[in-house]
Amino acid sequence: MESCCNWGRYPKVEAEVFSTDRYDDLASLVKSEQVLIARGNGRCYGDSALQKKICSTLSLNKCLEFDVHQGILHAEAGIMLADILHIIVPNGFFLPVTPGTKWVTLAGAVASNIHGKNHHNGGAIGRYIDEITVMTDNGDIITCTPSLNSDLFKSTIGGMGLSGIILHLKLRLKKIETGFMVQEKICLPGLKELLEKFETNQDSSYSVAWIDAMAKGKSLGRSVLFLGEHALPEDLPLPYQNDVLRVHEKTTFRLPFTFPSFFLGKAVAKFFNQAYLLKAKMTRTIQVLHYDQYFYPLDAIGQWNKFYGHKGFLQYQFVLPLEHGLEGLTQILEKISSSNSGAHLAVLKQLGEAEEMCSPLSFPMKGYTLAVDFKVSDAIFKLLDELDQLVLKYGGRLYLTKDARMSKEMFAATYAVDQINVTKFKSLQTERLGL
Repeated sequence: MESCCNWGRYPKVEAEVFSTDRYDDLASLVKSEQVLIARGNGRCYGDSALQKKICSTLSLNKCLEFDVHQGILHAEAGIMLADILHIIVPNGFFLPVTPGTKWVTLAGAVASNIHGKNHHNGGAIGRYIDEITVMTDNGDIITCTPSLNSDLFKSTIGGMGLSGIILHLKLRLKKIETGFMVQEKICLPGLKELLEKFETNQDSSYSVAWIDAMAKGKSLGRSVLFLGEHALPEDLPLPYQNDVLRVHEKTTFRLPFTFPSFFLGKAVAKFFNQAYLLKAKMTRTIQVLHYDQYFYPLDAIGQWNKFYGHKGFLQYQFVLPLEHGLEGLTQILEKISSSNSGAHLAVLKQLGEAEEMCSPLSFPMKGYTLAVDFKVSDAIFKLLDELDQLVLKYGGRLYLTKDARMSKEMFAATYAVDQINVTKFKSLQTERLGL
C-alpha cells in the first residue's frame, strides 16, 4: 500500500498500485479485481483517478509509430505530452490540443477529453483521435474508431476511465513551421470589456485570460487577455532563427518543501494579483515566446502545488453558456471577491460547441469556462457549495477532472447520468457521485 493523491493533494488515500507493460498481466489483474481504476501521472486535481486498487499506466510509455508524412502519432497510454513534444516538434508538428501542463499522459488527456486555449475554434482532443485500443472489464482488448466499436470509442473519450484501460491510440497532429508563438497581450478594466474582446477575437487561434478574482466594484473582472498564433520563421528574432524547431528544456527548479498552510492567505492573493497586473502593464504588448512559455508557464516551477500547504488545494472549474456569461460570471466573481477565501489564480477561456463523439461525462460545451484555485480550508467548502448553486442557476456544469467535492445532486442535475454505463472501473469520484 502507498499514499496517493492527485495534483491538488486532496484527498489523500492509501492504495495498492499495480504497474506493468505486459498486457497479459494487466488482463489477469482486471479479471481478478471487483473494482479498480487506471491512473496516469496524477495531474487531475481531485479524486477521479483514485481508488483502493489503482492500475498505473506509466509503464506503457512508448511511441509505437510516427508517420511524419500524414502527421499521425501512434503511442501508448502512459507516454507524457512532454515526451511527445520532444518527438514531434523537431519534425514540424504540435499537439492539436494541449492543457496547461505538458506533464499529462496521453490516455489521461483522452479520458478527460482535454480542452485548451483553442477550443473556441479547434475543439477538444477527442476530435483528433482516429483509433483507441482499450482493455475492457473482462480483460478483452478491443480496438475502436468512430465507425468500428463506436460505442466504446465514444464512451472512452471524456469517459474518466470508466470504459476500460486505454492501452494505445492514434492521434492526428498539427503542422507548424516553428516552435514559437506570437503572443498579443491586452489589459482590460473589467469583465464586460473582457467578454467583448473574446467575441471580437474569434479568429485568434488561441485565447486565454488571467482574471483578478479578488477585485471588486468597478474593477470586478479586471484582466489580461492573451492571444496567440504559431509563429512563422519570419516572425522570429535573429537569436531564434538558428533553431526554429527547438524543444522545451527540462525543468530545473523544484519547490524544495511544502509551504505552511497560512502562507497563501487572502492578503497574499491580493498582493499576487496586483503584482501580476502591474507586470502585465509594464511588459511589451506583442512578444515572441517559445511554446513552453506560452502554453505551460506553471511547468517552470516543479511541484508548484506545494505552495498551498499540506492540506492541498481545490481548483474550481465550471462552464456557463455564452448567453449567461456576463451575468453568471459577474455574480460568481462577486461571491468570490467578497468571501474571506483568497483566489490565487483565475483563468478564463471561451469554449466552442460540444463534441458529439464523446462520453456524456465530457465537460466542454459552448460558453465561458473559469478555473479558480483555492487552498483547502473549512470555509472553502461552504463557498463552493454556494458557487455550485449559481452554476446550476445559469445552466452550467463542473469539470470532473478538477472536481473533488461536488454533490450527487449537483452532478445529477448537470450531467446525463442515465446515459453512463459503469462496470468495475470506478474511481472514488465515481462512488462519491453515486454512479
